[in-house]
Amino acid sequence: QVHLVESGGGLVQAGGSLSLSCAASGTIFSINAMGWYRQAPGKQRELVASLTSGGKTNYADSVKGRFTISRDNAKNMVYLQMNTLKPEDTAVYLCNLEVVRTRWESTAYSYWGQGTQVTVSS
Repeated sequence: QVHLVESGGGLVQAGGSLSLSCAASGTIFSINAMGWYRQAPGKQRELVASLTSGGKTNYADSVKGRFTISRDNAKNMVYLQMNTLKPEDTAVYLCNLEVVRTRWESTAYSYWGQGTQVTVSS
C-alpha cells in the first residue's frame, strides 16, 4: 500500500506564496507521474500541475508562470511552489502519484492524498 500526506496549506493574502509538500510512503519501486490537483467548493477537481518521470511538466493555464511543480526522487516527495496567489486559487489541493510498487510489476497504480486547504484572501 502507498500512503500520501500533503502539507503546507494555509491562509495567505493575495499576492503571497505558499509551498505545498506531498510525502509518499509504503511500497514504492518507482513513480511514473505525479500531479497536484485542486477542488474548490461546488467545482470539479482540476489538474493544477503534473510532472512525468522524464521531467516533462504541464500546468493549467490559470497557474502558468506562478506555480512550479518539483520532486525529490530519493525522498519520494513532490512539491508545489505557489507564488502570486489569487483568491481564485482557494481550494483543497490534492497530490496524486502513479506508482509502480515492485520491480516485478508493470502496472502503475494511482494514489491520492487527503488534501490540504489553501485559502487566499483578497
